[in-house]
Amino acid sequence: MALTANYITEADAEKGKGVPSSSYGSKNKGIVCGDRLCSEIPGGKDAIKDEKPTAPTVPAKPSMTPPKSEKMEDKSMSSMQDNSDLGSVLKLSRANVPATIPLHHGFYNGGDVFYIITDASEQKHADLITEQQKWKVELAPLLANAPKEALSTTYFFTNGVKGDGIHGFQGQVFTSTPAQTDTYSALTSHVHVTWNQGVTPTVLKFEQEIMDAEKSGNVTLSPLSVVVNMPQIIWPEGQMMVKDDKTLSDDTPYGGGQITEINKEKMTVTFVAHRGWGPDGKSIYYIVTDATPSGPADMMGVTSTPTSAKLIANSAAVDLFQFTNGIKGSGPMGFQPGIAAGAPGDANYSPMWRISVIDWKDPTNAALLQTTDDINFYTSEGKINVNLARPMDSDHIVNCPFIDPFQ
Repeated sequence: MALTANYITEADAEKGKGVPSSSYGSKNKGIVCGDRLCSEIPGGKDAIKDEKPTAPTVPAKPSMTPPKSEKMEDKSMSSMQDNSDLGSVLKLSRANVPATIPLHHGFYNGGDVFYIITDASEQKHADLITEQQKWKVELAPLLANAPKEALSTTYFFTNGVKGDGIHGFQGQVFTSTPAQTDTYSALTSHVHVTWNQGVTPTVLKFEQEIMDAEKSGNVTLSPLSVVVNMPQIIWPEGQMMVKDDKTLSDDTPYGGGQITEINKEKMTVTFVAHRGWGPDGKSIYYIVTDATPSGPADMMGVTSTPTSAKLIANSAAVDLFQFTNGIKGSGPMGFQPGIAAGAPGDANYSPMWRISVIDWKDPTNAALLQTTDDINFYTSEGKINVNLARPMDSDHIVNCPFIDPFQ
């Protein structure tokens, strides 16, 4: 999800060393001689048969189970093991799982747009869209603080021609797509289009048609203060990348796309949901839809959205911490999973994340961090550095809606 200027791929991660081949294929195979395999001792078992046996030394192997969320308490398990070759390794179960999300249909300049809705800044619309699509839209009040230059505009029809739009009428009309790099944003300001009494409604597929209809007195436009997160999946000029390898595992890398399937017949899209922690250590899952700058966006296979950089100093973006060293694990840079400063249900939740990176000053003494309090403590102890990520020497914002993939 988040990358520094030095991208770390799965291939860069160190691989563990197995038991030497000389330990196998002999009469001493698997036999314990004191605190070692007999095959590791010159002469094997016969060389020490007259020695006084000693108690074996068993190194401690710490294990940890993270705090469990209410919905996923039966689905979440993790363990950590210490290995002299690898260092500490966090094996997080179900680190990557499929999340199937409803698709919606709309228009841009007469062409078809397919998109998802994950968050809304106002409870009424979050509830309305949740009911309409039968999939939960998270309340993200902070999105209302996003500056105008970080938003695109979407027109929602409140009457007129019946259809599959949010309000039961024709599909929404967008003012840009990811092909319009300088203006596209998944965060959309909300304008209601209402056909006036006595006018025969038609389907409008262009923003200019809407403007002309208003000028002619056929429709009334009502801007709302609500902001909705509506990442586009397919647009007239293209679509988001679909992963070649659709098999998900705990070791699935972040690169190569975030989508495993787009199904226009069923009107669904399946994302990879990545597991991490909220501010209090509870398990969360998130998807990745778009990012800025282009380097991390291209690596992850998501839409590049330069307009998101306008959020770097804005309260609509919340801090998300990722690790560049320490305990190896399923995080985006090959180390432990990240920690978010907000989670769904929190007053400071937002799907827009301002990425910071954490590095241990002495990685050999790294501990597992699970909460923002952990981060604050180890910062005060002088054991970790926390810095704003600046890949490509640019502001780094990622659209990572937190979701429940098991709903």
